[in-house]
Amino acid sequence: MKDSQAVLYPNEEVAKKVTEYSENHTLGLPKAITDYHAWIVETQEMSNYTISTFQAKSHVWLARLIGAKRILEIGSYLGFSAAIWSHAVGPSGTVTGLEFNPEYAAVAKSKLSGLGINNVNFILGPAADSLTTLTPEVPYDLVFIDADKANYPTYLSLLLSHSQPGSSNRLLRPGALIVADNVLRRGIVADPSDANPHVKADRERTAQGKNGEFRSNRDLEMLNLFNKDMSESERIETWLVPLWDGVMVGRLID
Repeated sequence: MKDSQAVLYPNEEVAKKVTEYSENHTLGLPKAITDYHAWIVETQEMSNYTISTFQAKSHVWLARLIGAKRILEIGSYLGFSAAIWSHAVGPSGTVTGLEFNPEYAAVAKSKLSGLGINNVNFILGPAADSLTTLTPEVPYDLVFIDADKANYPTYLSLLLSHSQPGSSNRLLRPGALIVADNVLRRGIVADPSDANPHVKADRERTAQGKNGEFRSNRDLEMLNLFNKDMSESERIETWLVPLWDGVMVGRLID
């Protein structure tokens, strides 16, 4: 196909069916983990903080593609994505989750323990502080960024500065993947005009005194800056995937 623009989805009904078909023809996940996802969606007010099962499958595929055994996660929420990374790396691998909210971390620890997952370690506190003090004996193979959007550029800067070629205790190995979620925000980052219906819907929520789904203009500005920093870095080969809420994938090169 010579055109880059997707023409598969003429309406929401077709888009839903295509998505379901695609997910059904993608690798499977353990039932216990998908049940945990269902529990989050059904019971948690902020369930939109967690990734979808379809996106989770893509994460497993990416991690196994590069043979990842050590994964760093910035923003863990209730631990579903950490459980996914644990499944991807297997019992011999490890997952380190950085989580600011102690209540989220407590739920994550309890739920993952109940799932028999024991290769995930959560570090509490601001992720920027944790990234500054982390000194892994072996660098991480993959980092997943899914935390406060306004700090995405900061996280990237810290990851790069602490992964210098030839340095000891670097955070990311050469060839490591940097995977960041929510980089398009329903397309608003790419198209903030009224032609995007999500812009109007978010503006109406804010006018009603509710938190806009996409938070502040600063979040959107910082996401745009993050995408720019990723794509313009001489040390990163990027692929921005216009699926779900937008996923930026970068490969670190030395």
